Parts: sequence; C-alpha cells; structure tokens
Amino acid sequence: MQESKRQKQVARFIQEELSDIFQREGLNIFHGGMISISHVKMTPDLLEARVYLSFYQIQDPEQMLATIQSRKWEIKKQLAARIKHQLRRMPELQFFRDDTLEQVFRLEEIFKKIHEQDKPTGN
Repeated sequence: MQESKRQKQVARFIQEELSDIFQREGLNIFHGGMISISHVKMTPDLLEARVYLSFYQIQDPEQMLATIQSRKWEIKKQLAARIKHQLRRMPELQFFRDDTLEQVFRLEEIFKKIHEQDKPTGN
C-alpha cells in the first residue's frame, strides 16, 4: 500500500527530531561506531512509528539495539515534548535494525571476488 503524503511528512519530521535527540543524548556515536536513523515508516493511522537504525562499525548491533529499546521510554518522552503541538497523539516507537549498509558491503565483496576470478592470468 502506498504511503500517504501525511504519513511521509510525519515520518520525516519524526526522523529529524529523533536524529537530534540521538545526537544530544550521545546515542549516535558508541565505542567508535556510529548509529544513524536510516528511515522512519508511519502506520496509516499515525499511531506507530517504525524507526530503522543503521549501525556502522558497532561490534554488537543487537546489543546496541537492546540498549536503545531499554531507553525507549526516555526517547519517547523527549520526542513527545518536541512534537506535542504538531501531532494529536504521540506515536508508539518501534526500533528495528536496518542492515542495508551491511548488505551493500557484502555485495561489494562478492563482486570484487568475482572480478578477481575473471581476470586473465598473465603467464
């Protein structure tokens, strides 16, 4: 189903605000790695925000995702204070791991190996 214009607007607004919250709380840089909010998807009723996080050079992304989940209430409280005049109800936040970046790196490695194998040997 196609996202409505309002869903996209609210998703973009929440993504910007969450990015700022993550930066202020120090959640975007962790032990030399980086966490970014790749995108946010809103349900049609705007009551649930699905937040997709990209982890770059994080040793244990699942553990970091669990840490963010444990701080969800605190993050939601800060977000609610920021968006209370734009939305009637605060959406429920759901955090998911976005492994698109990892898949890109994996595919690049595979293509690199294929390219290496296809090179003619210079005997």
